[in-house]
Amino acid sequence: MTDQEKTTAEEVVEEVLEEAAESAEEPEEMPEETPAEEAPKEETPKEEDPNDKYVRLYAEFQNYRKRTDKEKSDIYAFANEKFALGLLEVLDNFERAMEHTEDSSDPKLAEGMQLILKQLQGVLEKNNVEEIEALGKPFDPNYHNAVMTEAAEEGTEPGTVTKVLQKGYMLNKKVIRPSMVVVSQ
Repeated sequence: MTDQEKTTAEEVVEEVLEEAAESAEEPEEMPEETPAEEAPKEETPKEEDPNDKYVRLYAEFQNYRKRTDKEKSDIYAFANEKFALGLLEVLDNFERAMEHTEDSSDPKLAEGMQLILKQLQGVLEKNNVEEIEALGKPFDPNYHNAVMTEAAEEGTEPGTVTKVLQKGYMLNKKVIRPSMVVVSQ
């Protein structure tokens, strides 16, 4: 909704509220009852103030506007999720390849691949994709996916992540891929 449409909608609601207030101020003429016509008094439901109806309508409109604004911001924040997941697969494969460049006889090749890896990681960081730190941290099912357990070594508390099999990532603080980890027991 554009600012002009918002202003127009607010003006319409204000006009309706003013009309309701004016009509509420004008007393309606009631026919006078004669004592003979008095019937046993029954409680009649109270009529709602016309202003209440319009105030509620205005509040509902404001809530609707807030909700749609939040939905729009969420769409913009997480629109790149599928794209980021595809890039993460490429990043995983690139990191696996980097493990074997140390054995390469050509140091220029290893240096070039390292620069490309840093560039790819920089692009992800600029787009709010960050790695989930897992190694040595307590296991958290919100961020980690435990695929194995192993006996705890000395000095390691049970429930601690001992190995990371696949790195996990978050996009705008939302987990898009949990870390696949090994946990001590």
